[in-house]
Amino acid sequence: MAAAISNAVVRLLSEHTGHGPTKARTHINDELITVVLQDTLTKGERTLAGRGETELVLANRTAYQNTLGAALTAAVEEISGRRVRAFLSANHINPDYAVESFILDPIDGAAPRRGAPTT
Repeated sequence: MAAAISNAVVRLLSEHTGHGPTKARTHINDELITVVLQDTLTKGERTLAGRGETELVLANRTAYQNTLGAALTAAVEEISGRRVRAFLSANHINPDYAVESFILDPIDGAAPRRGAPTT
């Protein structure tokens, strides 16, 4: 399942940005799926970042994530067989990383746990 989610996220980002991440690793834990991506920026974004326009690049990335959130969520729901409660996304310019996180409904349909997380 982790490989299928990684592949789906890379495919969607590539289709919509013109450049897919070169590395993706999906971590699955209870009610959380997190995809860590490397080498996500397009050539144009790298050029802008290199000239100090990091805020513009991050704003561009946020726009992509807002636009692709529904498609990414649908892919995770289809592959995992679970409903996504929330989608969160973040980028870092140097080094070039992104994280796509999906908070899932509990398996038993119960309300999410409240309070401090347990380890």
